[in-house]
Amino acid sequence: MNKKLSILIVFLFVATLIGCKEENNKKSYLPESIGAINNLTVVIENDLWNGDVGDKIRQHFAAPVVGLPWDEPLFNITNVPASVFTGALRNTRAVLYVQKDTLNIAHIKTDLYATPQKIGVIKGHNVEEIVANIDKKATEIIAAFKEQEIAEAQKRFLRSLNQEKALENQFNIGLNIPSMYKVGRETDNFVWIDHQIPKGTVNIIAYSMPASSFKTDSTLVKDIVKMRDSIGAKYIPGPDVEGKITHMRTEPAFSPNIFPAEINGMKAIEVRGIWDIKNYPMAGPFITYIIDDVKNNRKLVLEGFTFAPATEKRDYMFQLEAILKTLKINVKKDSK
Repeated sequence: MNKKLSILIVFLFVATLIGCKEENNKKSYLPESIGAINNLTVVIENDLWNGDVGDKIRQHFAAPVVGLPWDEPLFNITNVPASVFTGALRNTRAVLYVQKDTLNIAHIKTDLYATPQKIGVIKGHNVEEIVANIDKKATEIIAAFKEQEIAEAQKRFLRSLNQEKALENQFNIGLNIPSMYKVGRETDNFVWIDHQIPKGTVNIIAYSMPASSFKTDSTLVKDIVKMRDSIGAKYIPGPDVEGKITHMRTEPAFSPNIFPAEINGMKAIEVRGIWDIKNYPMAGPFITYIIDDVKNNRKLVLEGFTFAPATEKRDYMFQLEAILKTLKINVKKDSK
């Protein structure tokens, strides 16, 4: 290798190191992102917002959340033109940037102006291309926004955590639960934790099922409903009504929605639907995770449900989802 080539290689190596260092320094100086959970800033000109492009954005990003009693949007949207997207507004955690441009692209940028931050970028030569790009990329962008919002909610939990040991004692698991939640009932293979809110309660329950449960896809929904209703009848009574049996059950008029999921690296089933009280006018949304805990030879069931009459419930259910997704299976104390 000649001397000139050696010098060039060294130069390129040093330049790469300096570039990486500058990039890392840039990220370290980014301000902390701002915004309420599930708020989305859409940067778009008014003529696009008030036409087909705006309709397509609302169709995807303000779609109703699955499993709520009435329609509530995925995100609370604030739209601003590009000329206004300056200063502190650029530090918004979730941004959708939509523009008519010479480029025809759709992608996601991370930590551009602040951290953590996701910016979905949608551009096209004309309205038709922009609409097509929204359709093509919306699912991916929404997933990125939601993952970020879950992480942000979980980070906020760490400010003050519940220190009770009921979940550890019963199931050898841990959840990052805010301290405002308190254990209301603990018995063999069942824990109920709740938080009082102005017009009701937000609740978490946990129990386990045999590992062999839910093996048949053709009866999966029926088996899940049967499980939930049996737990409700045994552990979650309704108000006393003379001559009536009252307890929580799956609302019989609405079949729950089921999705594949993963919790802490374990395969799971996500169930969203409506609960009610048999023989009594009470109801609300629930989210259930049935986790295939192979190491412990069981199905671990974690559920969150809300009772908040005449109140919007999206944010309560989102908080419950974020809590349940902090699941950690503890190492057994007698393990080597």
